[in-house]
Amino acid sequence: MKNKVVVIGCGNVGMSYAYALLNQSTKVGELVLIDVNKDRVDGEAMDLNHCLAFSPSYMNIKSGDYIDCKGAKIVVIAAGANQKPGETRMDLINKNSAIFKDIISNVVSNGFDGIFLVATNPLDVMTYLTWKYSGFLKEKVIGSGTCLDTARLRYLVGNRLNIAPSEVHAYVIGEHGDSELVAWSNAMVGLQNVSDYLTEFDEDDIKDEVKNAAYEIINRKGATYYGIGMSLAYITNSILDDQNNILTVSCYNEKEKIFIGMPAIVNNSGVSKVLNLDLNNSEKIAFNNSISVIKEAISKIN
Repeated sequence: MKNKVVVIGCGNVGMSYAYALLNQSTKVGELVLIDVNKDRVDGEAMDLNHCLAFSPSYMNIKSGDYIDCKGAKIVVIAAGANQKPGETRMDLINKNSAIFKDIISNVVSNGFDGIFLVATNPLDVMTYLTWKYSGFLKEKVIGSGTCLDTARLRYLVGNRLNIAPSEVHAYVIGEHGDSELVAWSNAMVGLQNVSDYLTEFDEDDIKDEVKNAAYEIINRKGATYYGIGMSLAYITNSILDDQNNILTVSCYNEKEKIFIGMPAIVNNSGVSKVLNLDLNNSEKIAFNNSISVIKEAISKIN
């Protein structure tokens, strides 16, 4: 069976993801676009199909409906209210929790039994709700988590040191939001600890830049979407290619019973293993604070 991927929510994020898939080699065989704006999604499918002559991978692209979720390997949810200037990701919680209840019900009732990939904010809360509403195994529900934050971190460290981002092995963990943290104690450049290259002042400066990146982009252009589109494409290919990549996705924390950004092995089965980092005392405090922020947000959902 060809690998079918369904995208629910075809705004900036959903379409940046679709376009990212189209521009790289992928095992996606069929891409189905679902959105409340039927005319727009028809136009988006037409526009993407016109790119296929130049794409490294061929796929069948169409607009569809929830019935198309049956037989899909991955359903990507990018639907929901967007973060506006001055809003935090948590400000979106009640708007998007109501939207998600309807979406998940429609997806599951149409026979979907693959892997959920969530991109909607507040990310960790929405991933938790997807798991709760769907009744799926925890391994089959993945949030984009701090993948994008980690990519931002590696870019900034690499840029400051004039080193390729791929040679920076460092993670942003915790909530995809204001309480996220950089696990500096585990950060490496090549085979050396990052502390051999960066001062504590440098680390604090980079951490703040990572945390505030979305706000800075939103203030300048209204929304962020290219980065998360590429992150979702990378996670998708990790699943379909059975790559066993270590990605900081939002995954289930057995101890705390929530979804939170942690390094995890991602493959064709979803999240196959969550990796525990050996954090120092200050990082443990920050991570526990992030856990509390997510738990409090969940408790306030109407």
